Amino acid sequence: MSVVGTYTSPKGSRSLLAPEFPEGARPLCVDLDGTLVKSDTLVDSLLLLLRTRPADAMKSPLWALKGKAFLKAKVTSLVSLDVAHLPYNEPLLHYLQEASLSGRKLYLTTGADGGLATRVAQHLGIFDEMLASDGETNLTGKNKLTGLQQRFAGGFDYVGNASVDLPLLAGSVAPMVANPDLGLSWRLKSKKIGIVHTFEDRKPLHRAMLKALRPHQWAKNALLLVPLLLAHTVRLSAVLQVLLGFVCFSLCASGTYLVNDLLDIEADRRHPKKRLRPFASGDLKATTGAALALLLVAGSFAGAMFLPRDFLTLLSLYVVTTLSYSLYLKRVVLVDVVLLSGLYALRLLAGGAAVNVAISPWLTGFSLFLFLSLAIVKRFSELQNTLARGHVPSNGRGYLLVDIEQLRSFGTASAYASVVVFSLYISGHDVVALYRHASRLWLMTPLMILWISRVWLLAGRGAMDEDPVLFALTDRTSLLIGLFVIIIALTAI
Repeated sequence: MSVVGTYTSPKGSRSLLAPEFPEGARPLCVDLDGTLVKSDTLVDSLLLLLRTRPADAMKSPLWALKGKAFLKAKVTSLVSLDVAHLPYNEPLLHYLQEASLSGRKLYLTTGADGGLATRVAQHLGIFDEMLASDGETNLTGKNKLTGLQQRFAGGFDYVGNASVDLPLLAGSVAPMVANPDLGLSWRLKSKKIGIVHTFEDRKPLHRAMLKALRPHQWAKNALLLVPLLLAHTVRLSAVLQVLLGFVCFSLCASGTYLVNDLLDIEADRRHPKKRLRPFASGDLKATTGAALALLLVAGSFAGAMFLPRDFLTLLSLYVVTTLSYSLYLKRVVLVDVVLLSGLYALRLLAGGAAVNVAISPWLTGFSLFLFLSLAIVKRFSELQNTLARGHVPSNGRGYLLVDIEQLRSFGTASAYASVVVFSLYISGHDVVALYRHASRLWLMTPLMILWISRVWLLAGRGAMDEDPVLFALTDRTSLLIGLFVIIIALTAI
């Protein structure tokens, strides 16, 4: 075993609520990854490396060839996880804090690199010593067990979470687990190893996975239906094709959202709301998310094979654009919002390609201006909420608090430009040919002005959710306005 460092905790006075341990009680050894912290710090560090230093991240397979301990040391030397915002297992952390105050000896024994483990120990201030990997020896499984048995001849207690911890749990006097995985639970039961304490701190897998997929964002893909509806040539075969396109884009969107959230783990953990996202909170493993993302994108392209080639081309462009956005472009001021508005227009083009329906240039122009405004209102709301909390922007987007008024100007101008384009569209000869009562479409204009103005008014007051799509789907006034728009369109046909 490699003892990378010793950290002496400044233990305070005893708590009246602290559990009583006898004099000379057994040392309590605690694992880090998946146990004290609900995530895997190596995976978190690799994702941070991929986002901030992609060229170095590409070298990680070569580092892994030199051993996992070397990989951990190399990655830790290049990036620094924010240990203050790691997703700690709260029940376990509370137990350890009380045990520390009662005078029990606590040891952070982890396979993570010593540099990272030292910072975790210093942040928590409850461990007497820290034992970790050192770049040569990977302190996990049997390596860790051998070292602990040599160090603590009188026995020790251990807290783990995965199958690799099985030898340590079997070799400890009072084995404990935190968020145990299914493999470990099954092996513990088969070997009849009794667990003294279980510290659960995670949401059910199906709930965490559903939240990570962001199904409410699929509402954006309803734009694929617009070209078919506006062409007034609704046929069952065409509807089925568009619905298949909707499914393909929804699967692809969820896959790219997973990638985006994986790359944003570090920033999300500092955000008051986004820290509750499945990956940031540790409720869903990053490796599970990566596998699911690959599966979803592959499924979307498999479905797209049954649609025209132009649709497949646009879907490919969507994937490339969204991944570019997640990796870099979302940190480029203004380019990010223009790109987001372009993705909405791309959905319209894909809907037309699915059924070979031409897209009106007026429709494209209207969508670009409208969705540019919604993209800007999202950034505006983020800055507004940051200002209200008395903080400074820390999500790496590139926007400053002084940009608030300029963003308001950009966003409102774009919003009202979309109304102008819509007004010109419904005045054209094409609309008269499609609608028997085309003049009734003018009733939509004041409703659009009302909704857009309300969105920006609420955003200015700090009452706008940072996700305008979620706001539109949950706001009663927005839903009522949408219902009136549909009624007007039906009466105009």
